[in-house]
Amino acid sequence: MRVIPVIDLKRGAAVHAVRGDRERYRPLRSRIAEGSDPVHLTRAVRERFGLDEVYVADLDAIEGGPGSSDVVAALAREARVMVDAGTAAATAVARLLELGVARVVIGTESLPGAEAFRRLRAELPDAPLVVSLDLRGGRLLSPDPALSGIDAVDALARLGEAGAREAIVLDLTRVGSGEGPDVTLLGELHARFPDVELLAGGGVRDAADLRALADAGASGALVATALHGGAIEAGELSAL
Repeated sequence: MRVIPVIDLKRGAAVHAVRGDRERYRPLRSRIAEGSDPVHLTRAVRERFGLDEVYVADLDAIEGGPGSSDVVAALAREARVMVDAGTAAATAVARLLELGVARVVIGTESLPGAEAFRRLRAELPDAPLVVSLDLRGGRLLSPDPALSGIDAVDALARLGEAGAREAIVLDLTRVGSGEGPDVTLLGELHARFPDVELLAGGGVRDAADLRALADAGASGALVATALHGGAIEAGELSAL
C-alpha cells in the first residue's frame, strides 16, 4: 500500500485543502513541522514517516495561472513527485518531466476529453502519466460536455480505452473533510477494472481507512490532513 503525502501549492506555499473550496484554502499548519514551506514539509514527512513519494497539486497552474514550477523542481529534488499542473498538452508534460517530476497527473478537471488523452499517449508513449478522476459529489469534473457529470465507472471506462493504466480517484468534496474515503467506489472500480492501478484521494482519516482501501483494491492513497494532524503515526504505516 503506497501512502503518498499531498502538497497543495498556492502562490508557492503549502495550503490546507478543504472540500475543493480553493478560495478559502489557508497556509498549512502541521504538527510535524513549522511553517508552510513545501520543501521543508516534504523533508519533515520523509524523516518522520519514511515516505519518499509526494503528490503535488499546483493549484495556480490548475486554475490557469503561471504555476510554481520552481517549487515543483525543488520538490522533485527531495522526493519522487507526481504533479498535477492542470495540463494535458504534450509540450507542458515534457517540460514537467524535464524538471525531474517522476509522474505527470492528467486531471479530468483540465482534460478536454478522452480523445485528448489518447492523443497525448500517442505523442508521448513512454511518458509516466496518471489520470486523475476529479470528482465532486461522485460526478466527474471536466470541460468536455461528454465527460462532465458522468460517474467514475463510466469515466474510467472511457479513459481506460484511451490508454489510462493508473488512476487517482479524487472526490474534492471529501478532501480535508474528515468524512472518510469512498471505499465502496474504490471496490467497484477495482472489480470493473482490475488492470488499472487505483490510488484513492480525499477523506483518509486514519490507518483504518488505509487498510479498508487496501482491502478494496486500492494500490495507494493520497494523504494530507491525517499525516500533518497526527492521526496517523509512523509505526502504523509499517504494518500496511
